[in-house]
Amino acid sequence: MRPTRLHREPLRAGTRVAGVGGYRSSRVIGNAEVAGPIDSSDEWIRERSGIIERRWARSDETVVSMAAAAGTAALADAQVRADDVDLVIVATASHPQPIPNAAAAVAALMGTTAAAAHDLGAACAGFSYGIAHASASITVGQAENVLVIGAERLSDFTNPRDRGTAFLFADGAGAVLVTASDRPQIGAPAWGSDGSLGDSISMTSTIIESGLRGQPAPTIVMAGQTVFRWAVSEMARVARLALERAGITAADLGAFIPHQANQRITDALARSLDLPDHVAVADDIRRMGNTSAASIPLAMCALRDAGRVESEDWALLVGFGAGLTYSGQVVNIP
Repeated sequence: MRPTRLHREPLRAGTRVAGVGGYRSSRVIGNAEVAGPIDSSDEWIRERSGIIERRWARSDETVVSMAAAAGTAALADAQVRADDVDLVIVATASHPQPIPNAAAAVAALMGTTAAAAHDLGAACAGFSYGIAHASASITVGQAENVLVIGAERLSDFTNPRDRGTAFLFADGAGAVLVTASDRPQIGAPAWGSDGSLGDSISMTSTIIESGLRGQPAPTIVMAGQTVFRWAVSEMARVARLALERAGITAADLGAFIPHQANQRITDALARSLDLPDHVAVADDIRRMGNTSAASIPLAMCALRDAGRVESEDWALLVGFGAGLTYSGQVVNIP
């Protein structure tokens, strides 16, 4: 086993996203399949969320296996070997087994067994939090290559009869490799939390209650209108602060990639920020649904694969969700 390297180099000039990768299940779930149990329709779901279809994992696709596949794709994109990774961060809210953590299992699957590895629990803001932690670790010389993965299997925690959530949540994984750079290509985060609104997105029960006391398995519940109003009002402020901390304006952006929570939220934020016409606005939710911590890297992959962004374009990332937690930062597209 390769011992973890100790880094004693001086502070780095900056960090960058060197590669990006994603994993999407082949199991496509259309609106018709989820509409029946909630007495709804394809038209209602599209109007309310923008979602046309979503991906749900097959029985053999786990948070760990999907995360490893996305991480491997990001390393290939960056042309970096697995054994050169110093830290693996897995942002997830749906790994069903807290001990051992998902990140250590992912590292083992990928062949990065000497890397430090930890999970990060900040729900839909988790990936953006992970970018901030990765950038800081590299800047102070604690790591050279950090793999940040968002991976979710939210279909396991979705009540198919809950009219407020049954059509929203989905499964998948996305990843980036963060490395050192001779100039800053990842902006400082604009992040925080508001625990006073924690009940707005929560679970019906705890793991202990469901496992030891014979209650039904916990599922996600959400006060949709409360979350919508909070996201539209507060995340515009966070987005502007992230731009300010990066030293750029909306006119300098090539892409706006918010957490894919709801297309109506994305559209409202884009209007509030008065984005120029040339800025590509992520709309991956239409085909993927809400994949929480995985949604931003998956949307980044989709924009790049479709040729809607180019390498070295500035992209504004904004994550927000249960907690309530939020985080935004500007990054260069690899």
